[in-house]
Amino acid sequence: MGYTQPEQWHEHYARGERFRAVTDTERALLETHLRPAAAATALDVGCGLGELALHLCQMGYAVDAVDYAESAIGLATAAAPADAKVHFLHHDIERDSLSALPQAIYDLITFRLAYAFMTNRTWLLNRLREHLRPGGAVCIITPLADTVAAGRRGIALAEEEITLTTAGWRSAERFDADGLLFLVLREPGTAATACADKGRPAPQALAGAGVVVTDAQDRVLLGWSVRRGVWELPGGKPLAGEALEHTAVRELHEETGLQASADDAQVLAFLTDATHGIPRLTAAVRVTAHHGEPAVREPHLILRWEWHSVADLPRLATALFTPSAHVLETVWPGLFSSLPPVHRHFVRQLPRSEEPSPQRETDRCSPRRSPAREAR
Repeated sequence: MGYTQPEQWHEHYARGERFRAVTDTERALLETHLRPAAAATALDVGCGLGELALHLCQMGYAVDAVDYAESAIGLATAAAPADAKVHFLHHDIERDSLSALPQAIYDLITFRLAYAFMTNRTWLLNRLREHLRPGGAVCIITPLADTVAAGRRGIALAEEEITLTTAGWRSAERFDADGLLFLVLREPGTAATACADKGRPAPQALAGAGVVVTDAQDRVLLGWSVRRGVWELPGGKPLAGEALEHTAVRELHEETGLQASADDAQVLAFLTDATHGIPRLTAAVRVTAHHGEPAVREPHLILRWEWHSVADLPRLATALFTPSAHVLETVWPGLFSSLPPVHRHFVRQLPRSEEPSPQRETDRCSPRRSPAREAR
């Protein structure tokens, strides 16, 4: 399903179209693993017509159910029993401020057939865990990529993406729900970010550019390496005779689809270190203006691109490519408490202070809506 805008989902529900109903197996798993022992609150993300939200209400939760399709919220509200403790809210969980949610803290947060359509999943889970009561749980019910047709992979998660989702949680229980993955996450962890290289390169000197680009919420773009299992900045090797500013914008476009001018690319510093005994030179490049939306252009290299809050980077649950960490530390000095050795040769100072804020990101998220997002 190729929907990319909330209006398309609004029309989907308005036409009377539906999705797979909650099964008895799902209800049994919810009863077994997530029934509250006392009064509790739940947040159902991507609630659609509210079937799961109403079942959670029957289990004993007071439920806030959100969806960015206005027609879904209208239909769910009209169909809900008058005495149901469920509040349906028109809300874009990725674009609207989480401070607008009715509750500050939830005992359970659910995504049913919705999580695969979230654009910046790592960032979103980091924000939602700030709204999860100690002892609470996140439940994700989703198709798996190897169980759906190739043309429908966008509605499902691959195993590599499940690994990314469970990273940073001390407890991750998996169950089968009639072919759907039923995933329960508990106890978010706080381990410091580890740095990792990608293995031994070809025996030659290495040179490249690491590109720092941020969005309107001052989040930085990172990609998950398919083969190496690390987060990394956009970037790559210069072509023969190519200026590094041109390298930066070319690689940014080739890898992510984002477009920028070389006039908006600034080489801040040259970083020198070594890997496996081979000298390595990395140009730290800051791109200050761009347009477009990030997309996976080289799927054999990068699984997905996500915007990350800078304040989250010192506590990533998965590894960060060492040169990318050095470049990020150049843009935001003092971001990491410790890094592998590197020599920095500064070319220019940053045009303005770019210090990550330690405050909760949910308290300063912009309510701005995006004109486009992946289909749900």
